[in-house]
Amino acid sequence: MSLHIRNGLVVDPGGATLREADLYLQDGKIVAIGSAPAGFEATQEIDAGGRWIMPGLIDCQARLRDPGQPEKANIESETLAAIRNGITTLCVPPDTQPPIDNSATVELIHHRNEMFGHQAHVYPIGALTRGLAGEQLSNMASLRDNGCIAFSNARHRLASNLVQRRAMDYAAGQQSLVIIQPLDHDLLGNGCAHEGAIATRLGLPAIPVAAETAALAKDIELVEQTGARTHFGQLSCARSVDMLRRAKAKGLPVSADCAIHQLFLTDHDIGEFDSNMFTIPPLRSQRDRDALRAGVADGTIDCLCSDHQPHEVDAKLKPFPSAEPGISGLDTLLPLALRLVDEDLLPLAELIARLTLNPATILSLPGGKMAPGEIADLVIVDPESHWICKSENFVSKGKNTAFEGWDFRGSVTHTIINGEIVYRV
Repeated sequence: MSLHIRNGLVVDPGGATLREADLYLQDGKIVAIGSAPAGFEATQEIDAGGRWIMPGLIDCQARLRDPGQPEKANIESETLAAIRNGITTLCVPPDTQPPIDNSATVELIHHRNEMFGHQAHVYPIGALTRGLAGEQLSNMASLRDNGCIAFSNARHRLASNLVQRRAMDYAAGQQSLVIIQPLDHDLLGNGCAHEGAIATRLGLPAIPVAAETAALAKDIELVEQTGARTHFGQLSCARSVDMLRRAKAKGLPVSADCAIHQLFLTDHDIGEFDSNMFTIPPLRSQRDRDALRAGVADGTIDCLCSDHQPHEVDAKLKPFPSAEPGISGLDTLLPLALRLVDEDLLPLAELIARLTLNPATILSLPGGKMAPGEIADLVIVDPESHWICKSENFVSKGKNTAFEGWDFRGSVTHTIINGEIVYRV
């Protein structure tokens, strides 16, 4: 199929530019921007007048709950939610049921996406340890050969610092990326809210900032010892941003993301025990939120992710400390990003780089670039569309949003994957 997209504003995160231009797609690739190549004949056309054309979003942390938790979500429901919201690539952490610690589970995910998915790319992240039990290393070489793009133990505890060092040494020898969500489980305890005045007033078990920063300090030391290329996921506090900034200044091979909800919400939003605000790491203070925003703006934080965690209704109806943590984020990732542009955190092209080019570069994935020869994973957005966030309208099976009633702008009119239109309004 060949496709001609006319009259749109091309958002180029690589060059951090915006320009009005036509795009020409053929055989799953961008073949030209501006003028048609010789002999090009379009089999389809899209008039993108008044709209933005940008790379498809790459979500570097999204739980699809498949295999193992069909009551929450599955590949069919969540890939549909992805393409309708401009997300063309989903990176799945290894804490599925069973965990992604063997080639059979990797193949099952690929098979289910091929059979039931909606053409979004789904990339598994392999387990660092067998069964995520934190004791014996997984066969990373086999997992990598079967399609795992990186390795992580998700939020599961490692048995010791020695196990972590051996895992990072092994990954470094395989030239594989390690993804770590820094978390000291002893300091985490049974906490469910940021340690501060709000948790005290509500009588909620608290999670100190040190639950993240103590682990991050140790993790950075092990990066320096092993040389393992390491990505820190879902940072939540000001101190972590400072530590990461210093690690980068030393030239260590580190990168990081934060969940986009952390840039808007604080522990004050818990209100009267709103379990939709229960996340791990928890919503932190306004100072932490502002520091995360500064880290995104200056490039210390490389990527933004949805940290998508869909739940069935009952999982959030329990008392706050007993509810399951997480927010359903696929339906709100792009509109929240565009709100950051409206709030002048970053220009549009630079902000979109945090959701496209940067994760593609860190995870060694195709996509994120607007240039001839690049994969034609694209999204067309109507920036003038305004809508009210209502969970009942979510495409995701998970309706557990922290943004009910928010006024958003920007909606996807077309999603294109490998040069094919997989969604249109």
